[in-house]
Amino acid sequence: MERKDITVIYEDKNVVAINKPAHLLVHPYKPEEEKGKGKKEKGTEALTDWLLKHYPEVKKVGDDPQQRPGIVHRLDKDTSGVILVPRSHEYFKYLKNLFQTHGMQKTYLALVWGNIQEKSGIINKPISLKGGTTKRTVHEGKMTKEALTEYEVVERFEFDDPESEKRKVYEFTLVRAKPKTGRTHQIRVHLASIGHAIVGDVMYGAKKNPLGLDRHFLHAESVEFLASEGHKLNIEAELPADLQKVLKKVRA
Repeated sequence: MERKDITVIYEDKNVVAINKPAHLLVHPYKPEEEKGKGKKEKGTEALTDWLLKHYPEVKKVGDDPQQRPGIVHRLDKDTSGVILVPRSHEYFKYLKNLFQTHGMQKTYLALVWGNIQEKSGIINKPISLKGGTTKRTVHEGKMTKEALTEYEVVERFEFDDPESEKRKVYEFTLVRAKPKTGRTHQIRVHLASIGHAIVGDVMYGAKKNPLGLDRHFLHAESVEFLASEGHKLNIEAELPADLQKVLKKVRA
């Protein structure tokens, strides 16, 4: 698997940090994750394929190395940004413990619909699996777990759509979100729950957008944690070209 859009942004003897592009699965689906996608479809690529070729040592790393070699955390298929890959099972256990004990500070950039008026906020709403679907919800459902997300406003925009017949003006807000728990779709569900779904998120927000996005505007900007040797690591992933293009458009 050769992909020029997968870049290594940090590497040492213990861990590799990848800037994952959008439209790429981290690993093939498991049967319980999505009905009908239990087996990897022919031609479907995943980040794990690239990892096995370039970092073959991850073949024996993880809770389920046959299915998810080297994977200690995930990003949604259409979310870009930082993903950490431990290079040994010992460091896998170290990173897993950091994620479980909130020792890993993750920061995301998201562009959402509407004008968030407060400068910052906390969304503290349990997240459940919506029955019969793969969608998550803050309403009553299955496998309910606590979920907490902090956010702050970075920038607000008014976009005068030149292609609309009546020159419709849209409002958007760029936010920096910091999930304090690690639930599936957490940031997407939480922001949608306060009336500000992520632009391009067709599962939890509007089906169409005037910005030409073919995926949701969500980017894992950075991770910060203490390495096992005791020094602090702050690893950042540059905003990809498609999202930079969108910000340029709304700032014009």
